[in-house]
Amino acid sequence: METNFAFTINHESDIPKYQQLVDAINNAIAENILAKGEQLPSVNSICKKNQLSRDTVFKAYTILKEQKLIDSVPNKGYFVAGETRKVLLVLDTFKAYKEVLYHSFVNNLADNIIVDVQFHHYNIDNFKNIINNSIGKYFKYVVMNFDNKEIAPTLSVISNEKLLLIDWNIHSKSKNNYVFQDFGKAFYKALEQGEHLFKKYKKTVFVYPTFTNHPKETITFFKKFCTDFNLNHEIITNPKEFIIEKDIAYISVSDRILGIFLEQCREKDLEPGKDVGFLSYNETPMKKFIYKGISVVTTDFNELGNKAAEFVTKDEPMQYYVPTKLTIRESL
Repeated sequence: METNFAFTINHESDIPKYQQLVDAINNAIAENILAKGEQLPSVNSICKKNQLSRDTVFKAYTILKEQKLIDSVPNKGYFVAGETRKVLLVLDTFKAYKEVLYHSFVNNLADNIIVDVQFHHYNIDNFKNIINNSIGKYFKYVVMNFDNKEIAPTLSVISNEKLLLIDWNIHSKSKNNYVFQDFGKAFYKALEQGEHLFKKYKKTVFVYPTFTNHPKETITFFKKFCTDFNLNHEIITNPKEFIIEKDIAYISVSDRILGIFLEQCREKDLEPGKDVGFLSYNETPMKKFIYKGISVVTTDFNELGNKAAEFVTKDEPMQYYVPTKLTIRESL
């Protein structure tokens, strides 16, 4: 027996009609409006009720079959194949540590959950297009924030129980679900653990390039750390001014700067950890193997992905801060 599932086609929309039908069925399955085994409306019935051509409906059903969301039985019709749910993961950019987050997230989800990944690249127009074009298509939304005043109003169209903000606590509200890292006090405490190493050097330089989108609160707490522990310090924002000197320790939020640092060490015959120091922000799988190991201050991206997956699978509120830690290796 056919389900009573009903939907509305917007004939004035720029979204193709077949895609509107795909999205409507996708969302109904995600919301458990349509359950496994339920029979979908026939092609003729959809055409009649929604003024659609048979080709349009066949195209939508073909796409849904390719996605393994529905199946067909000859002479009987189309049926919901399973309780597949789609999740949208919106990240800023693709970097090595984001790959760790992604794999942790995906590997901790059930087999019936499909993840679509998109990148906003800190572009608000791109971000708005991603969100606006995704409404009604996903069971849950996992979104990495960035600093723009239009973020909050853009996300306001997603119901709170469906939305999880990750990584950076900016433009969030008290009711939001989140899995954040702390770029301020936790960063300070991590530096504090390495205070004896920074004392080896005559100055500590924070390289914070103008091209970075790293939270500026790290600069505030870097200054506080150096002041509290009486460390001579400097901040460099122009990458062209980054010329390493002996007896200086460097902190950088950019892996580009790490590459330049190692290149200059080789050119000047300076040994990291003895002649110069380096602390990198964000762990990646390779940093423990580069040179004799690069010291890092980082959150646990594996745990961040795991907690985000927990939000999706358990369908419960989530407000959690992932710890930040210092990993000391030979470079410092």
